Amino acid sequence: MAEQSRARSGKKEFIGNVKSDKMDKTIVVAIETLTLHPLYKKYVKRVKKVKAHDEKNDAKTGDRVRVIESRPVSREKHWKLVEILERAK
Repeated sequence: MAEQSRARSGKKEFIGNVKSDKMDKTIVVAIETLTLHPLYKKYVKRVKKVKAHDEKNDAKTGDRVRVIESRPVSREKHWKLVEILERAK
């Protein structure tokens, strides 16, 4: 069902790790992707950090979360927390 709703909405959805939860209702999520280097044909790990809106201040540092694109909440926040997949130990 989530696949169908995402396909209709056209919004990007990523899974990443929470790196910071020190701001109020905001988390910093590090999204890792593997990209093939064009010349050397080796996979390189790329990390992109995005700020996501966490309405309930529920996510903590180290949690694995799913974020989805949303309308701009502030100057740098364009993502929203969908769910927490795995809690930090």
